[in-house]
Amino acid sequence: MLELLTGSGLAAAAGMNAYVPLLAVGVANRFLPEILALPEGWQWLSNEWVLGIVAVLLVVEVVADKIPAVDTVNDVLQTVVRPASGGLVFGSSSTASTVAVTDPAAFFESNQWVPVVIGVVIALAVHGTKMAVRPVANVVTGGTAAPVISTFEDVGAVGMTVLAIVLPVLVIVALVALVAIAVAVVRRGRRGTGAPAHEPGAPSTA
Repeated sequence: MLELLTGSGLAAAAGMNAYVPLLAVGVANRFLPEILALPEGWQWLSNEWVLGIVAVLLVVEVVADKIPAVDTVNDVLQTVVRPASGGLVFGSSSTASTVAVTDPAAFFESNQWVPVVIGVVIALAVHGTKMAVRPVANVVTGGTAAPVISTFEDVGAVGMTVLAIVLPVLVIVALVALVAIAVAVVRRGRRGTGAPAHEPGAPSTA
């Protein structure tokens, strides 16, 4: 069960930022195998060229996601990237040895494509929520919320990644908290933009 939580947490992090969990998984396997050790079929994630490319893409993503209007375009482009990343990190981590999971061998042994699909779905769901929340926040705040929300998402992706690897039992709590925050932002946005306008010709109360 911990394998499922580890994969779910990393896939959710990928829905917020595609490159944070990918980089974390690759770096941990390469330099901290006692923290996370990938199975043989996923060792390429810790290749130095792969890590370098992911690191560059992470910098681009962090900058682009904090610029109003550009962040919306970036979210559209990431509709493919984030789910793909979610599938990769779920598929790799659900069969990896971590500090919390020491014997992951048989969890998805018979259907190894299943964790990849699950990761894609989870990351896509989180990404979809992000795409729904961001425009609302930008409208309400005139775009000034973009860098703040983006920073919160980056921190959330890092935090979720760490929890997924080290304390996967807390992933459920973190996911519930993310959902609650998203719902609160959307509701506040609707209240801020939903005030009825004064109809032409209607008697004035002034």
